[in-house]
Amino acid sequence: MASDLRIVDPHVHLWDLSRARYGWLQDDPLPNNPGGDMSSIAHRNYLLKDYLADAAPWRIDKIVHVEAGMPIGAQLGETVWLQAMADDYGYPQGIVAGANMLDPDLDALLEAHAARTNVRGIRQIVCWHADPLKTYNAADPLQDPAWEAGFGKLAKHGLSFDLQLYPTQMATAAAIAARHPDIPLIVNHAGLPTDRDEAGMATWREGLRLLAAQPQVSIKISGLGITDRNWTVDSVRPIILECIEAFGTKRSMFASDFPVDRVHGTFDAVYSAFDLVTADFSPTERERLFASNAEAAYRI
Repeated sequence: MASDLRIVDPHVHLWDLSRARYGWLQDDPLPNNPGGDMSSIAHRNYLLKDYLADAAPWRIDKIVHVEAGMPIGAQLGETVWLQAMADDYGYPQGIVAGANMLDPDLDALLEAHAARTNVRGIRQIVCWHADPLKTYNAADPLQDPAWEAGFGKLAKHGLSFDLQLYPTQMATAAAIAARHPDIPLIVNHAGLPTDRDEAGMATWREGLRLLAAQPQVSIKISGLGITDRNWTVDSVRPIILECIEAFGTKRSMFASDFPVDRVHGTFDAVYSAFDLVTADFSPTERERLFASNAEAAYRI
């Protein structure tokens, strides 16, 4: 059941399949997705009205759209579409656009993204894992000096970076963050604690603390179904609380990852879990976690 909490959802995906080619949603057969079986959301549009229907009856104040997997050459088109939507309907209040830090035309792309009123940041999924069923990249982009050189260009455009990575990459990411203190980083999906054995969880906990030691890094607690396909409130509680312990209530924020995480549960189930786990937090802390931290991170 929805509470009267004000929600700023900083991780939403929308798509209109008539406008672009989303291979992960439109290929036949669908490619293996490290996030799970996407067949229930594939081959159909997901528009603002669909999101608002999923989110009812929660009090959605603002949303941030995060790039939805456009290839090099198509990423600006997604931003242009979203900015037109924002101009017409008010949503999304923030846009995290797509860019590949190794794109030879990166400078021009970043300038074009940043020229759009609602663009606040950039995401490129950098997840690399030794398990081919879990990895998103053939090699670890964070180990490539050319990638870091591209990343460094975000600062002059005033852009943040959404950091979707695995725990084994966190130490490297923390070192990059230390070298680029003027680029805000937002860790995606609770840092994806995918290796659930004792060593894997220890790596995740240590990685969170290395990243949290950099003051410009914050975390989105979202996508919990990616690494816990049959999650329950009890199973996600320690993940949620560990993130908040590492980053504090001023640098942690809740997000839906909808509709991608819909393959693992309803919007109501996701936000009810956030609500239940933080029931004993103060009203000020909950306002930060559910709304104002996202507003600050994305300047909306």
